[in-house]
Amino acid sequence: MHESWKTFLNSEFNKPYFKELSKFLTAEYETKTIFPRKSLVFSAFTTDLNDVKVVILGQDPYHTPGAAEGLAFSVPRTEKIPPSLINIYKEIDDDIGSHKNLTGSLRNWQTQGVLLLNTVLTVEAHRAGSHRGKGWEIFTTEVIKYLNETRPNLVFILWGRDARNKKGLIDQSKHLILESPHPSPLSAHAGFFGNHHFSKTNQFLRDHGLTEIEW
Repeated sequence: MHESWKTFLNSEFNKPYFKELSKFLTAEYETKTIFPRKSLVFSAFTTDLNDVKVVILGQDPYHTPGAAEGLAFSVPRTEKIPPSLINIYKEIDDDIGSHKNLTGSLRNWQTQGVLLLNTVLTVEAHRAGSHRGKGWEIFTTEVIKYLNETRPNLVFILWGRDARNKKGLIDQSKHLILESPHPSPLSAHAGFFGNHHFSKTNQFLRDHGLTEIEW
């Protein structure tokens, strides 16, 4: 985790809800197959807080072996590109011309100041949503509140119901909120395609004197 998050994260880790979450996770990792592996759970927080310009909020990690790496929607370079990310790339192509990535890794977005955060940071193998309601939602609510209060001119991209539930935490007079259905094949045609979130993000960044994201 990046040093810039240390004060905030240490405060959360010491709260009662997170101690209960930690107990749950310890038992889960000891008795079941959980993704991502422990060392990758907080990968999103290797992004320098002071560089964050865009927050992409997803649901929970990929639940198939080898895919989850602690960054929302991203997979290791050696892994097959998942259907949701294929749809994200399609929308980028339709919106701004062409995407820059040759693999499913979104680490190049992260290095540009995109915080790739899921609302729930762990999952049991082959059981999507299995770690909902265990405390992660409280944690990510606090993350969003902290970003809302401490960073100026952010773009919050909320994809799917779980992410959109965080909308009320964000001050729309300070930040841009972009929301749509999830890019999953189950919902992408219900409003994800054609949302133009990538061009809208870059327009907002330009308007505030910030460097655009090379999607």
